[in-house]
Amino acid sequence: MSKAFIGGCACGKVRYEISAEPVFMNHCQCRDCQHRSGTGHGSYITFADRSVVWLEGEVTGWEVAGDSGNLKTHSFCPICGSPVYLTFAAMPDLFTIHAASLDDPGRFQPQVITYRMRGHGWDQVDPALPAFDKMPPM
Repeated sequence: MSKAFIGGCACGKVRYEISAEPVFMNHCQCRDCQHRSGTGHGSYITFADRSVVWLEGEVTGWEVAGDSGNLKTHSFCPICGSPVYLTFAAMPDLFTIHAASLDDPGRFQPQVITYRMRGHGWDQVDPALPAFDKMPPM
């Protein structure tokens, strides 16, 4: 394993450390990600085993139903408002962080674009990445 993935919110009140390799890295262009980010997409790193995640600090969360109908919880810092991570009711072991919440965001190496069908022409992400209209099977 490489070094741990370490990060948190902008003000430093929420911190995490994940001692595992990610199973998925993506840019998501769904409307939920657009609304939440205020941009054309969100960028994420997903880990398969939530038990290897160390968290410090209190977060505020809100739930939204994805296209599948399953609930996902967006967790963010109640002080600075920075989005930090997501969890999924139907897949409780998964833990997904916002790529820009990393102390070293250069570790984000996107593999795919998801929900391309909802993308906008003004949101140009790497055209060399495989793009899926929805979420591909993991």
